Amino acid sequence: MKKLLLVIPLLIMGLFACKKDSSSSGGGYSSSTNAKVTMHLTDGPATYDAVYLNVQEVQVNVSNGSWISMTPVRPGLYNILNFRNGLDTMLGWVEIPAGTISQMRLILGDGNYVVVNGVDYPLTTPSAQESGLKLNINQTLVAGNSYDFWIDFDAARSIHQTGNGKYMLKPVMRAYSELTDGRIKGYALPPAAGITVYAINGTDTLSAIPNVDGYFGFNGLSQGTYELMFNPADTTYQSVVMPNVQVTFGTITDVGTVTLVH
Repeated sequence: MKKLLLVIPLLIMGLFACKKDSSSSGGGYSSSTNAKVTMHLTDGPATYDAVYLNVQEVQVNVSNGSWISMTPVRPGLYNILNFRNGLDTMLGWVEIPAGTISQMRLILGDGNYVVVNGVDYPLTTPSAQESGLKLNINQTLVAGNSYDFWIDFDAARSIHQTGNGKYMLKPVMRAYSELTDGRIKGYALPPAAGITVYAINGTDTLSAIPNVDGYFGFNGLSQGTYELMFNPADTTYQSVVMPNVQVTFGTITDVGTVTLVH
């Protein structure tokens, strides 16, 4: 089976969270030589019916230049649109020798596809993406510690429709950890308005599409002051802007319920 190597640009200087692990997903953990790394997969919003990625492996490049592989708990197809508004799935965990991680990459198998208006379309990948763009992350792991972090796949920016009606996968991802996991949650109503919520901080903008009950959430935010913009697809409703939303690591900022009106 052909596999696709996606080298993840983990722009996470200081973004790793670490903890002494006694009861996390891999069971009790203690080591004088290794650290435990647990990987989670989450996703930003997209207007497709579904986006299925065949996740086969995660590889981590360690201090001696070798690659350590982590096979997911359930290798195979994941509909990544199931993991939005704060939801995620644990891919698995792996022991890594204490020291510096230099690179990480996600390996996809064949059969990735997007569902649009009930129709399945294969996701093709440019040849340049198969080799990936390698970036050093230079993160130090301490023996006996557990590190959890999330790969946040941006489906809306990763999938492109070509002129001949095909769909192309150009993965756009980011990573964050517990120590840098600023959060915002709330409700945007009514669902009939077709609301998209934007969290804006300087030049950085993230988006969320509320669930059917109106719930939305942002995870992995940097600390700072955000402006929330509630934009309806139904233009008979008025947009709402909420300024000065404060985000602090370790807390969840609850903005309550925002109701758009005609």
